[in-house]
Amino acid sequence: MNAGRALVLVAALALAAPAGAAAQVFVASRPHPEFEVGPITVRATFTPALATADIFISFRLALPATVSGASVEQDLALLWPGTISSQVPEARPDRDLARFVEARGYVVVAQGAVQLSARDIYGGRNSEKPLAAAPYVTFRRERAAAGPTAPATWIRIPWRPELVNPAKIMRLTFTSAELVRPRRATWIEEAFRGIRHDVSLSFNDVRARGMFPLYLEHRDRVIRLAEDPSQLSIAFRSPERLKIESVSPPTARRQLTESANPSQVVTIFLDRAQGLTPQALTVEFGYFTGLQAWMPILVPILFFLLGNLAAVVVRVLAEQLRHRLAGRITFGAARARPDRETGVIVPRDKLLQIAPGETTYDDVIAALGPTLEEHERLDGSSRRTLVYRGRRLVPRRRRSYGLMSTISHWDVEDHEVEILVEGDRVRDVQARVHRSRRDTPNGDRPAR
Repeated sequence: MNAGRALVLVAALALAAPAGAAAQVFVASRPHPEFEVGPITVRATFTPALATADIFISFRLALPATVSGASVEQDLALLWPGTISSQVPEARPDRDLARFVEARGYVVVAQGAVQLSARDIYGGRNSEKPLAAAPYVTFRRERAAAGPTAPATWIRIPWRPELVNPAKIMRLTFTSAELVRPRRATWIEEAFRGIRHDVSLSFNDVRARGMFPLYLEHRDRVIRLAEDPSQLSIAFRSPERLKIESVSPPTARRQLTESANPSQVVTIFLDRAQGLTPQALTVEFGYFTGLQAWMPILVPILFFLLGNLAAVVVRVLAEQLRHRLAGRITFGAARARPDRETGVIVPRDKLLQIAPGETTYDDVIAALGPTLEEHERLDGSSRRTLVYRGRRLVPRRRRSYGLMSTISHWDVEDHEVEILVEGDRVRDVQARVHRSRRDTPNGDRPAR
């Protein structure tokens, strides 16, 4: 293949962008082409599997009224930065393409052919017919200033009269596995929202290192866009499972196709006035499962249940901790507090005021107060016993830190006073004190 049969249609990925991109530049075989190209439609179709994208590039040449089709007859080509895949029966590799890229310092990676077809614009999809095989070669530069370049693919489009037929639209069909790139996210985001991806299609973007030398060589053969509307389009199958996070530019149009196999389609029209300025369509999207679709409902319910369960657990633990610390830590003066005494503890000085044979029953009640326990003999002796019981908890071995003190153990004093009354006079007084140790003031376990 000589330099005269160079690039007419270029489709490339802007590898420096955050996601895969396709770039098209139309180049004629001869300098300063007299014709334009359009309408152009670059469409990428994805399924939830996202393993590959089906690429459809539709185009047509637009001739001025003073130019005939025979005078512009020449081959066309397509450059796609990245590898492609296509099956065309009985298609053979084009050695001229291989020699063409090798002469410019590239290394051939793979060869093959894609399908070139034509469709009658008045006949619908059923009118599309295959015309020829368009051979391609995938290559890369091994030795470059910034390291090896990413692979790119050149596709030669043989000349067909249908290229200049106003009633025909040409189409190239192949697949690409390099358009989609996953967005970086934490495992929590991926678990609840699913994996998010970026995909981008662009036009006139030739900044990739593997593409720019070829564009620079053929810049005088670049073909301008025709006035016919051209567009970039990204279609997503299974729209019921699709979540589109963002679209750039915001003016891009989104619509749902009405067909047996519906798709969500994002489209922008190319601005002819931009000239060779790159124009791009970028979509951030993700496919979600049935469980992820319920996450906005399930997550609040889960947090509600966990919150209530955690409140119960925290309350139980706090209560146990409070009881445990209540016997180990005290605040205030280092003395036995009144709330550590239960029942009635009769002071020794009041006991000394009770004189057997002199003190009356009423005097005892007035001095000590009424008791809840009173034993009376029913043998006619008119004897009865007044019993006063009480308990005192005394903290021991305190270490003070300001107003806070730590407690080693508690001394438990069980006080019991029995006053024997015969008739109306006190006959006998007995007082007993039983002492023990415990870890906590409310527990029954003795201290170690």
